[in-house]
Amino acid sequence: MNTPLSRRQAIAILGASLGTPLLAQTENAWPSLAEKARGQTVYFNAWAGSQNINAYIQWTAVEVQKRFGVQLQHVKIADISEAIKRVRTEKSAGKLTNGTVDMVWINGENFAAMKREKLLFGPFAERLPNFAYVDVLGKPTTRIDFSEPVDGMEAPWGMAQLTFFADRLRVPNPPRSMAELLVFAKANPGRVTYPRLPDFHGATLVKQALLEVNADRRALDQTVTPEAFAKATAPLWVYLDALHPHLWRAGRQFPQNAAAMRQMMADGELLLAFTFNPNEAANEIAANRLAKSVVSYQFSQGTIGNTHFLAIPFNARAKEGAQVVINFLLSSEAQARKADITQWGDPTVLAMNKLSPLERARFAATVLPGQVEKVMATLPEPHGSWVNPLTQTWLERYGQSR
Repeated sequence: MNTPLSRRQAIAILGASLGTPLLAQTENAWPSLAEKARGQTVYFNAWAGSQNINAYIQWTAVEVQKRFGVQLQHVKIADISEAIKRVRTEKSAGKLTNGTVDMVWINGENFAAMKREKLLFGPFAERLPNFAYVDVLGKPTTRIDFSEPVDGMEAPWGMAQLTFFADRLRVPNPPRSMAELLVFAKANPGRVTYPRLPDFHGATLVKQALLEVNADRRALDQTVTPEAFAKATAPLWVYLDALHPHLWRAGRQFPQNAAAMRQMMADGELLLAFTFNPNEAANEIAANRLAKSVVSYQFSQGTIGNTHFLAIPFNARAKEGAQVVINFLLSSEAQARKADITQWGDPTVLAMNKLSPLERARFAATVLPGQVEKVMATLPEPHGSWVNPLTQTWLERYGQSR
């Protein structure tokens, strides 16, 4: 007959195989779920635009097959909307089980849409054993996605924050706010730009400006209304109207994406660029695509940041397998590998003070050229419902060459 101690010992053994101890509340549920997951194939629909990310997902596939008997298939997509459309179509067709999507990499308006349309399985995230190590206090966006409560319907995977980078030899004092960016652009005409909306990075810079020109941001945390939109964006358009004439090609054209903007900076055409991965410049320096004198920084009062997540559609056929994969991806081992800039460089969602010394050591690394030396405050995203009207209005005002 098992004693309480022997059950805890058994759970500790299983927890070690996942990279961290399990919670006592999972003593009965988790081993049963993990056993049911064995032999399942999980179809993970995820963006495939990065060689490093693809390699990381392939490493994960090898590990979960070896450790848990779960086969992970990376369904490579260009945009997560492809997977959402498939789940939506299946629901409309009455395919309520045995869906073709088991896991999705998601956040923002896409999450809000799936949650609103009841396309998600859950709540499951906070029942995962390794969720206990998530930094929910220091990283509040692990529970709030573009101002939308997560409610356990998706599990945090990685962190992102708007980060600027410039060559310190050419730009010894880079702008530290959107107001300073305007002054900098006026002093350096044609040497600053941002990607054309609806590109995500371009939209993020516009949202950063929206936050900075609104002292009272409470309306931005709520579902957008026509009245709130008109009031909050009035100073934004004034700001962009002042900025655009001093941009690259006088603001009549914009690069298509952040990669193009980064290349323009590397070629000397631009004086600065920006990213949503604080380690991107370090990655580019390591790959000899940026000069070692490039430095990364964030605005003095903070920049927009968020968490990206993993979710399970309501009709996934491998719900147990998906949970086992996601739980592994929240282990200190998997999170440390993901945070390593030689692998991916995606910041962790875990709290270091919740980990053992051995687990913390996995994250210890020397600050490399191009990495952010001082991380500034993370500003929450406006509610996801603001994205589409912002994009549409921007396109109407600035989308046509003039």
